[in-house]
Amino acid sequence: MQSTNWANEHADALREYLAKGMSFAEIAEAINAKFKTAYSRNAAIGRARRMGIASPDRAKDLPRYWPAAPKAPPLRPRKSRERDLPDFIRPMPTFERTETVKLRCVEIDPRHVSLTELEPDDCRYPYGGDQEGDAITFCGHPRRPGSSYCAPHFHLTRGRGTASERSAGTVSLRLVEAA
Repeated sequence: MQSTNWANEHADALREYLAKGMSFAEIAEAINAKFKTAYSRNAAIGRARRMGIASPDRAKDLPRYWPAAPKAPPLRPRKSRERDLPDFIRPMPTFERTETVKLRCVEIDPRHVSLTELEPDDCRYPYGGDQEGDAITFCGHPRRPGSSYCAPHFHLTRGRGTASERSAGTVSLRLVEAA
């Protein structure tokens, strides 16, 4: 890296070329050719600033080499382009909310036992109670050993179960809309 101490002849040449209106790149090139130095454009700019002869006004006087970007037109609301869409692109349909379907298990015909009539070995899978005031009854079929539910309800509540349960076989329940 070259020292920042410029010789007086170099500084005078910088002043002279700057007064002629040359660019800093041209000034650095001319000083390097005249004095056999290796000053860069940035070195010439820095020296001119330190000498107090490079002002911000100078940059405004130089011609622009590229035009300013055109300003974008102001935004305006547009009409819907729904009609302009091709046939294969259609707007997303709107869906109406439907009431939830009540489901029951087809293979299981529950006994609808009340809580007071429920025996210790009966399935405790609940039915009813969906709306306020509905009575809650229970399946009532013989329950699976070690569970509170009969075999079909056990598989319904536990999902697929563990690997050993899956290999033993599962009871598939077909769900249909409540009658």
